[in-house]
Amino acid sequence: MKKLIGILSLVALLLMVTACGKESDSADKNKLEVVASYSVIADMVQEVGGDKVTVTSLVTRGTDPHSYEPTPQDTLAVEKADIVLSNGLNLETGKGWYQKLIENSRKEEVSFVVSEGVAPKFLTTKGEEGQEDPHAWLSLSNGQLYVENITKYLGQVDPDNQAYYEENAKNYNQTLQELYETGKEKFAQIPEKQRVLVTSEGAFKYFAEAFNLQAEFIWEINTDTQGTPEQIQRVASIIKENKVPALFIETSVSPKTMEAVSRETQTPIVSTVFTDSLAKEGEEGDTYYDMMAWNIEHISTGLLGD
Repeated sequence: MKKLIGILSLVALLLMVTACGKESDSADKNKLEVVASYSVIADMVQEVGGDKVTVTSLVTRGTDPHSYEPTPQDTLAVEKADIVLSNGLNLETGKGWYQKLIENSRKEEVSFVVSEGVAPKFLTTKGEEGQEDPHAWLSLSNGQLYVENITKYLGQVDPDNQAYYEENAKNYNQTLQELYETGKEKFAQIPEKQRVLVTSEGAFKYFAEAFNLQAEFIWEINTDTQGTPEQIQRVASIIKENKVPALFIETSVSPKTMEAVSRETQTPIVSTVFTDSLAKEGEEGDTYYDMMAWNIEHISTGLLGD
């Protein structure tokens, strides 16, 4: 009898587990399938969408989205998606990879650009004048605009949950605004002559404008011909002339060129900073809020000096 009771109990447990699994599968199927072009947008979508969405980032964390090479899994993700979100502003245009994915998957009608409404900055490098600088998310004000656009687009394809998305967005943007105010206070403490931010790529124009900094760089945007002797000499002259106290290296680029600049100018590289990608999950900087908080803290501390 005890053996029979044990068997019946085991069967009941298995039935419960199976039922829970089916409920979980059903819940997942009811979620909005969202594909984002890269990790920053994916994180914003998760904040707004909460438990109503499943989010996939095409460009993996730590990878440069400018010249990404899509995988077969990316194609499948886009084909399954209810909505596809990209940055625009010249970010996903390298080799035309993103547009090909959208066209091949026939997702033009549910593909949206989250930088809509941003006042773009433009490249100045010879031969690239007039091209939009894509790094608008490095301004927290623009980040809030991204969130508003994401909320609008999610609501368009999933109107039943529009109020839910709007409430999440309101709370999220409040935290981003508070971080922006904190950043302004930190950078205001730095003497004006020390407010020169030097990075490898010229990705910090929007960030610099937000916090009244002068943004300088070795190369302006990631290309196949970056870190040339001429570029190194140009930025080295700026560093020496302005007595720049600190240099910064992006997490998504090789440090070799900035290390050469550091040796040339005897100026220390004081921190890594985030630009085109969030950190790996579980590490510092693995959300948009955390990457911006990291950048604000480490750049302001580095420029303030001893």
